[in-house]
Amino acid sequence: MIRINADTLNNLGERIVRTNKVQKTNKGGRTMSWSSLIVVGDGEGHVGAGLGKARAIPDAIRKGTEDAKKQLILVPMVDGTIPHEVLAAHGATQVLLKPAAPGTGVVAGGAVRILLEAAGVRDVLAKSIGSNNPINNAWATINALKKLRTIETVAQLRGKTVEEVRRGSTIGAVVVSAAVEPVTPVVAPATESTPDMAQALEGTTE
Repeated sequence: MIRINADTLNNLGERIVRTNKVQKTNKGGRTMSWSSLIVVGDGEGHVGAGLGKARAIPDAIRKGTEDAKKQLILVPMVDGTIPHEVLAAHGATQVLLKPAAPGTGVVAGGAVRILLEAAGVRDVLAKSIGSNNPINNAWATINALKKLRTIETVAQLRGKTVEEVRRGSTIGAVVVSAAVEPVTPVVAPATESTPDMAQALEGTTE
């Protein structure tokens, strides 16, 4: 995947998804530290998530922001929504994203909603399955967004035009329907047997 330079993007904002206090027990006592999950995005298709850890919250947020800017991705969108349905997982979490009609809004919650809004998706249906851990939800959402492809990208990968890719599904449906069409069997007309033939058959049965 092509790396995106955060310095070339305008209006790149950051949002704090979660801050967590961590205690580590050593021989001399307990060491206190903080971890933060940060999401950055410009609302025009670029979004990233990062995790930062430090002794103080401001330092943890700064590290998380720097990590998120290094992991920016480009989200393909069509009329404010995603181009197709996608399912992705991370750990014990699965995230399902579906396109939605204009005016639906972002039907999601937690880290999934923050990531989609930061990317600039206006209409989408999302469902988190399994663990509700915000970090797992964030990474599963990133994995789902990485799987998205527009029809122009698919056509380029297949070496075809957009019209050929769109006609492909229709042609396949016609072929399937023609293949399952019932065929009327052809029955040959019955013929009367001659006396000589009947006698020959009687001779063979004796």
